[in-house]
Amino acid sequence: MIDELWLEKWFHTFNHSYFEDILPLPRLQVSSSRTQLGSMSCKRKLAWRGITTCDYVIRVSNYYVQTERQYQNVLLHEMIHYYISYKGICDTSPHGKVFCQIMHKLNQTYGWEIHVSSRCKAMIPAAKTNKKRSYLILFTEVDNRGCYLSVVHPHYFGTLVQSLSRIPAVKKYCWYTSSDPYFSDFPTVRTLRGRKLSRAEWEKIARKLKPLDIHSCHAG
Repeated sequence: MIDELWLEKWFHTFNHSYFEDILPLPRLQVSSSRTQLGSMSCKRKLAWRGITTCDYVIRVSNYYVQTERQYQNVLLHEMIHYYISYKGICDTSPHGKVFCQIMHKLNQTYGWEIHVSSRCKAMIPAAKTNKKRSYLILFTEVDNRGCYLSVVHPHYFGTLVQSLSRIPAVKKYCWYTSSDPYFSDFPTVRTLRGRKLSRAEWEKIARKLKPLDIHSCHAG
């Protein structure tokens, strides 16, 4: 499953490898479109020097089951559109001569499988194959070290509760459950270790989580 961080990582990689690092980072979004695997859009404004483009957005749909390689091909497809628009290149059509030249170069030189279009009807919706996984989430705030987020193995819940109560530096800890795919790339831990994040990041994530029970939070 992809997310905005995945899109940003591969955008930077492809921009450096294939587009000479000339493309500014656009707004990157994961969509649930059934009809488009990807899209690129922008706004056109009339300025003193003519029409300018701005507010670029690239969207990639995760509605269908796809491999990472397929998602990468979709992102590259949209980056070609972005490159043509950003450079102000006139093409014969949305998938015209210039688009196809760049597409064929990436396919033949670097082994990609970018297509002009894809048949969504032949693809399998991800919702029919992916069962939601439930995650046990631990948030901890440690003196002089910041905030941490962990996905905990359920069998070690009791052990970690005891460990947390014996550590004076832990200012606060909270337990939650979630089935959000955001946590799919977190390692499942059995000890007190986690991913560091800012308070702003934590507050954004916390709004999506369900407290485990009324005793799930403890402030030291």
